[in-house]
Amino acid sequence: MVAKNAGLPATEKDLIDVNNVIGQYYDSIPDPDVAEQRVIFGTSGHRGSSLKTSFNEAHIVAITQAIAEHRKAANITGPLYIGRDTHALSHPAWKTALEVLVANGVRVRIDANDDFTPTPTVSQAILTHNRAADGTQRFTGTDLADGIVVTPSHNPPTDGGFKYDPPTGGPAPAETTNAIADRANELLGSFKSVKRVPFEQALKSELVERFDYREHYVADLGNVIDFDAIRSSGVRLGIDPLGGASVHYWPLINEKYGLDIGVINPDTDPTWRFMTIDHDGKIRIDPSSPYAMKGLVDRLNNGAWDKYDLVGGTDPDADRHGIVCPDWGVMNPNHYIAVCVEYLFSGNRPGWPDHAGIGKTLVSSSLIDRVAESIGAKLVEVPVGFKWFVDPLFSGEVAFGGEESSGMSFLRKDGHVWTTDKDGLIPDLLAAEITAKTGKNPAELHKDQVSRFGESWYSRVDTPTTLAQKQKFAKLSGEDVETSKLAGEDITAKLTEAPGNHAKIGGLKVTTKDNWFAARPSGTENIYKVYAESFVSPAALDTVLDEAKDVVDKALGE
Repeated sequence: MVAKNAGLPATEKDLIDVNNVIGQYYDSIPDPDVAEQRVIFGTSGHRGSSLKTSFNEAHIVAITQAIAEHRKAANITGPLYIGRDTHALSHPAWKTALEVLVANGVRVRIDANDDFTPTPTVSQAILTHNRAADGTQRFTGTDLADGIVVTPSHNPPTDGGFKYDPPTGGPAPAETTNAIADRANELLGSFKSVKRVPFEQALKSELVERFDYREHYVADLGNVIDFDAIRSSGVRLGIDPLGGASVHYWPLINEKYGLDIGVINPDTDPTWRFMTIDHDGKIRIDPSSPYAMKGLVDRLNNGAWDKYDLVGGTDPDADRHGIVCPDWGVMNPNHYIAVCVEYLFSGNRPGWPDHAGIGKTLVSSSLIDRVAESIGAKLVEVPVGFKWFVDPLFSGEVAFGGEESSGMSFLRKDGHVWTTDKDGLIPDLLAAEITAKTGKNPAELHKDQVSRFGESWYSRVDTPTTLAQKQKFAKLSGEDVETSKLAGEDITAKLTEAPGNHAKIGGLKVTTKDNWFAARPSGTENIYKVYAESFVSPAALDTVLDEAKDVVDKALGE
């Protein structure tokens, strides 16, 4: 259900008290015996709120100590690259982490400009540090680097997040995060006994090195994006960083590559008072949400389109993107992924491996499947979570990895890995490249795809649940689906493993010829998510969602 204030400008009552949020980070002490207050790693790190005693100083001390111990056990001896976004809790948590890392003798590389640090720039820094002379990646040997990004991504202003990137540069696999979380929870109750170095002293330590993330990342972008095509075409790209970590990157990209990029809103404010309210009545900084982006779209439609041919956006840590086109509005991320893969795999990246496929999460649109089939590209369908693309991007099994929640990355033009975490900047730049090379913006190309592959309707519905019910999802099987039809069509598959890698999906996916749904629990909230799509009609989509809820409720014993 959409909140009554969805799409409306944030009001004073919607804004956080920044001082209180930061104060509670230090003052509230979690109880390790309360499940909701323990360290829990979702698909990409630990997230919570200081106001709910789920993201506090104790958590960061314990997690960072656990990471330091993991590094020692894994013989990771190189620098740890650390970045942070613009959330109110990110700077305090970044400081806490630095105190613990230095106390453990870890070399830490912080931003040379004391600036915010996008998630993809940390991944790119780790991977270039660990790159061999021939462009391949090193996974063994001395001086391997890893990293930490302090961010809850697009989540509300009350929230904090903390994720660990191993030497592979992307989200850590479950065995690593589970071990870190288990050790952190052992330390949580006695976090004050963990050794720390006072922040100002830590900052002056010889272990802390300054690193220019912005220059390092921007100088390398020419190996991923065809800037010559963008520059020669004169495409005018607008960018709204949405008060996030990419804000100071775009002027340097503009300058270095001679482009026409306009930063629409250069402000950063931890309350995000300039946002419009998201679908659930909260401020959520999601560049793919038509509700969160409505303020920007209204501004464009009221005359600002005169300055731009298309507009891109990024979230607080710049690992998500949003694409806005004239006469269209915000593109559905699934639709943009389908446009990207058809463009990239149709002769526009000749240096990519011939055998490389298209990676997608199993809750992404089947439009991508139809596009892949039409161009003869292999499709690799994996569970939810960008971590599932890390190994395939390294091996060249996939040249592109994308997920329905507006996250993607793809290989360098020479076929080597770029980032193994989501990169929100390169999709925005790719939209300009696509427009420059094809003469059509991504929304126009999506219309062409609809004429060839059919129109689809896609939705995601979140339903409150309990921790105990969430745990039941892992035990679901195809046998729990008693019906043989979905929205009037014969069921063709009942999946609990992803077809692309046979990994457990932690839930269930049911497909027919023209309909499907998938249900899985959230890794960080007491909700379960139902994703659904229909190539039949909006009414058929509603039927799929209704029947999916019945299937899930029966399977969970409701």
